Amino acid sequence: MSKKKSDFFWTSYSDLMTSLFFIMLVLFVLIIVVMRSDQEKMKIKLKEFEKIEEIKKSLNEIDSNYFEYRPEYKKHILKLSVEYPKSGFDINKITEPSLLPSIEKTGWVIKQTIEKFKHSDQIKYLVIIEGQASKDGYNVDDHFNNDVLSYLRALNLKKFWISKGINLDELENCELIIAGSGEGGEPREQPDFNNKKNQRFLIHIIPKTGTIQ
Repeated sequence: MSKKKSDFFWTSYSDLMTSLFFIMLVLFVLIIVVMRSDQEKMKIKLKEFEKIEEIKKSLNEIDSNYFEYRPEYKKHILKLSVEYPKSGFDINKITEPSLLPSIEKTGWVIKQTIEKFKHSDQIKYLVIIEGQASKDGYNVDDHFNNDVLSYLRALNLKKFWISKGINLDELENCELIIAGSGEGGEPREQPDFNNKKNQRFLIHIIPKTGTIQ
């Protein structure tokens, strides 16, 4: 082999080895990046699993004596059957005044359940007090009809609880919503028309996740 051919061979060989080195280096860096990405994904999945377990735990804490889980609505709903007289919204004048102590107890149950998770940055509660009205066409005027009536029923429950020392608005991990669904909303007792059982309020408790940093 001539000297020129020998020099050309070793130069080409050196270039090839250098190229292979850089290729292996790039592959090595790529593998490290992929491995770190997989580790991050595993950490995220672990956090999601922990979050799900925390939600399950919070659901189990809701007192089944007062609430039942309704899978068709994906929320816990008050078991107590509270009815108002037609056009009524004063909680002290519900058709069964003997339920008032149980209504107060329900408020304490909700508060105590939520307070158990006040140190968790993952679990928060959405509590909805929803007033309802029967489909009876009640309508004094635009300022007082079944929509307004249902809202007042929900609002008066909140005021009743506050009078007993139960203020859910003060809890950092709770969002309280007062709503009136009028002649709508779910669930409703059937047959729907003029059904006194729909002259009531409902309490929905929905655990929700906070932001995971």
